[in-house]
Amino acid sequence: MGGCCSKKEIIQGIKAERQEAEYCNEELESDIRQGDHGSRVRLRGPSQFTSMFSKAGRKGVNQDSMTIWEGFGSEEDKIFCGVFDGHGPSGHKVALHVRDVLPSKLCSVLLDGSHYKDVETSTDKDGEVKDAETKYSVSSIGTNDTSHPTISSWKAGFLKAFRDTDKELGMDSTIDSFYSGSTAVTILKQGEHLMIANLGDSRAVLCSTDNRNQPFPVQLTLDLKPNVPSEAERIKKCKGRVLAMDKEPNVFRVWMPEENCPGLAMARAFGDFCLKDYGLISIPQVSYRKLTSRDEFVVLATDGVWDVLSNKEVVSIVASAKKQSIAAQLLVDHAIQAWRTKHPKSRIDDCAVVCLFLKPPSSPPGSSSDANNVGGHRRGFTISRSAKKTKSYDVSESGNASTASANASAIDGLNGNAIKLPRPDSVTITEREGSIQEESKKAI
Repeated sequence: MGGCCSKKEIIQGIKAERQEAEYCNEELESDIRQGDHGSRVRLRGPSQFTSMFSKAGRKGVNQDSMTIWEGFGSEEDKIFCGVFDGHGPSGHKVALHVRDVLPSKLCSVLLDGSHYKDVETSTDKDGEVKDAETKYSVSSIGTNDTSHPTISSWKAGFLKAFRDTDKELGMDSTIDSFYSGSTAVTILKQGEHLMIANLGDSRAVLCSTDNRNQPFPVQLTLDLKPNVPSEAERIKKCKGRVLAMDKEPNVFRVWMPEENCPGLAMARAFGDFCLKDYGLISIPQVSYRKLTSRDEFVVLATDGVWDVLSNKEVVSIVASAKKQSIAAQLLVDHAIQAWRTKHPKSRIDDCAVVCLFLKPPSSPPGSSSDANNVGGHRRGFTISRSAKKTKSYDVSESGNASTASANASAIDGLNGNAIKLPRPDSVTITEREGSIQEESKKAI
């Protein structure tokens, strides 16, 4: 006997289909600028291979930013994509700073050629910079084999670009980055080469296809939160504290040694200089993947999406979009609806999505191929009818360390990422080592 849907689910499904039909008839506004060395910088709007969209939640100014650099470094087949999630009072300024500065620095160091030697030769007399970058840049997800000269150069370039971006941010007197910061999940693609550099709890997921031509997700990054044992160990060695409050026992945060602030919900970030002496780092985890003909697209998104949608749901939503150009907007709208369903009493988080499609779009027979059809139907794989329906929101899927209840309680902090509490005598904080280990297994 078939399953049955509630009247509410049916109405929501009809509304979603109508909404997608409206997207297809809209011409999405674009914001394209000139970048370094002939790169085309896209801040809004679709292209032949990309879709991007961001929407503010209900926490004030949108602190999420995103960018796409096409023709990166004067190479037409090279593309850079990044998504950045700011937090704290000036988080939006930090995210914008990183959005503009990081790809520019990466472009420059890759063209300069001296970055590889710079990483190999420490800038500190005792070698601490080299040792730290070598140790903490290794990712537990994907492939870390960078023996190919190009890939070795890319990794060294990413490490230097991240380091220099954070240093420049700290010197910028126009941005208060002491209690504010930003995540960064970035990719660089050229041909079959894909490099991923991640900082914080935004995420990158690849859609590949199985032998039946059905899409499935491959998580490319680890959510770098304080509940990951290796991250917690580093923070504690630097005298930072990893603690969970009694009212949200599954949400671990980073605190200063003797003050109950800032309560940062991630273990790595740009900015947040109040914690940089206590274990918070801006060294990204870097991994490499050699793409195959079975790989379809990559989704970069902030935690406003991943907190309410699983990797599988995200891949299904993007894959089912009628046009590539509307995929990111469709995903954001699904995430917002999921927030209303799962956390009706919580403030919806900001959402930002970048989709990079690995194959050119193909239009169905008899359709127009004009500019309005950029990102038409993809025909590289098939989507079953059941895959198009997104009814469940399993936030405990591998790679997402938070449980549904943890997400709900964390949402009402300062932008969900940092909170400032009274002195220790008026607040109860409990350290739960066992839970850190248990939660990290879900993350890995």
